[in-house]
Amino acid sequence: MHVLRSTYLPAYASLIRPPYTSDPFPLSLPDSPFAAYASSSSPLSSPLLPLQSMQRETRVLDLYIALKVREDVWTDESELHLEREESFKDLFDLMQPRARLEDLVRAYGRRDGVVSVLSSSGTTPLVSSPCPPKKSTSGAGGSSGKARVVTRTSNQALPFHALSVSYSPRAVGIVLLTKERKKTIVQVPRAREETLEDSARKLVRELRGWIAANPNHGVR
Repeated sequence: MHVLRSTYLPAYASLIRPPYTSDPFPLSLPDSPFAAYASSSSPLSSPLLPLQSMQRETRVLDLYIALKVREDVWTDESELHLEREESFKDLFDLMQPRARLEDLVRAYGRRDGVVSVLSSSGTTPLVSSPCPPKKSTSGAGGSSGKARVVTRTSNQALPFHALSVSYSPRAVGIVLLTKERKKTIVQVPRAREETLEDSARKLVRELRGWIAANPNHGVR
């Protein structure tokens, strides 16, 4: 699958229109559940791991590859077949910017402590900082042991798997998915030439305010 993604990535990237940006390749995070799976699985299963990405734009790239391969096959089978630009219209007018925006909300929200990503330990590391080593009692000024890493978690952060983004040229929002319902909890206007990065920052800022106003939201 990596070979296909690498082969079709330039064609995919050429269809991204400003002010949109793109980063569809899978993330490899040390605290992702797939990292824990990799450490405990056999070597035979490890090549499948790159397909299991939390990067939502990866799914859009894979859909593009499927459509592009189909168009290429039809072109090879018949000289009369012409590739239709509208075949990719929904992908790059809606699905790609929406998925990219969701990935940016995850990145910015995780940094600000308002979005959580499940780790192998069941918690979400937000800030990891080394603690100074304990002083040795046997010698003056000595130290024993290695520096410890303290991980802080946010009890109010919303899990990324429960969030999606509503997207239109004039407005974007964050949708919270629960077992009972789907609800738009944050919405902000969007200028036509506004970058997805700026839209994501505005959404995360509003999400921080929503969490402050709803500290007992109970979503885990």
